[in-house]
Amino acid sequence: MDTEKRLYQAAVEGDVRVLQELLEQDALLLDRLTLTCFKETPLHIAALRGHIEFVRLILAQNPQLAAELDSRKSSALHIASAKGNLQMIKMLLVVNSEMILARDRNGRSPLHLAAIKGRVEVIKELMHVMPRAALGITANGETVLHLCVMHNQLEVLTLLLMAIKWDHEFLNAKDCDGRNILHLAVADKQIETVKYLVKTNQIGVNEMDAYGKTALDILAQSCRDIMMDLSIGECLREAGGIRSKDIIPKDWCVSSSPAYLGEDQSKNPPSQGDWLSKKRETIMVVASLTATMAFQAGVNPPGGVWQENGTSHKAGEAVMAYNHARSYRYFLRANTIAFVSSVSTILLLISGLPFRRRLFMWGLMVIMWLTVTSGALTYGISIYILTPKKTVNNLVTSLKLELLYGVA
Repeated sequence: MDTEKRLYQAAVEGDVRVLQELLEQDALLLDRLTLTCFKETPLHIAALRGHIEFVRLILAQNPQLAAELDSRKSSALHIASAKGNLQMIKMLLVVNSEMILARDRNGRSPLHLAAIKGRVEVIKELMHVMPRAALGITANGETVLHLCVMHNQLEVLTLLLMAIKWDHEFLNAKDCDGRNILHLAVADKQIETVKYLVKTNQIGVNEMDAYGKTALDILAQSCRDIMMDLSIGECLREAGGIRSKDIIPKDWCVSSSPAYLGEDQSKNPPSQGDWLSKKRETIMVVASLTATMAFQAGVNPPGGVWQENGTSHKAGEAVMAYNHARSYRYFLRANTIAFVSSVSTILLLISGLPFRRRLFMWGLMVIMWLTVTSGALTYGISIYILTPKKTVNNLVTSLKLELLYGVA
């Protein structure tokens, strides 16, 4: 067995005697590890297995290994923090305390991993050495408070909130979905966490996420658990929690002066997101009706269908497809667009996309216009085909005369 294999086997077993023998044979053995392509160093392995004396000897011989990262960009301190090995953590911090700020490939620091695992004593030690370590953000925009709630670590959350209660902005920080820790606690039905957060009076109960939902909105749309929902809902309402539809936008708040009222309203019209929240049900009804009409027009095209098989057609096929083939193609395209766009509108409305963002709002408006235009075009083609030629010509002539008369 070569030297490196013996070294890694000794790290797995925590065999200090073998490590000493290898170092006596090759004093630069640990120094060369930084030049190899192994996924992890013996220090990582020993930290994972909890071999205190083995780690102590490695750090004494080569303290630089404390800064080495494995293939997941984790340091030995990451591993020791997740395992909750306080003695090993103290040894690593003496050698290199800056590794408290190191991030793995998910953007998580040793303190983040300790919070996920509920290692209270580890968190106390890390924050004692470097208090600002608690303010780090993960790659997904999550704070250590988010991680505590996501993994239901109320004891750790309590400790951290007490330690950083002075930073109101950090306490109300939002992740990539615009959710604060109260949103997450409500979504996961963590009733004790919700009660504690509300009691602190430091978390905004009516803050909205990226989809325009407050904590009460999230509760109403989550999986039902009647008794727990009632308890959480009562807790939120006692703290002043309301639904997003009941929140008056800031740009609608005007002076009580009548003269100023009109001026302010003209300068601050309702935003597109607020307009959509009020018109959502109306748009849903219109889109549903359009989809229904388009479906009916598709299965029952103008002119009906053949009732029997013939030499050139089969029963159930559209008569219009044979007698007005070109017009039928246009009809089919317009009707299909109307159906697909109206169904798309319905899906967008029920998906909970953040329509307060300009891009999503613009996309919905385009689809709505496409739905209406395609529906009108389908109607026009149908009327044109079903109306006798003579009547169409008379109608066109009448429209031209009325247009000329109106212009004159």
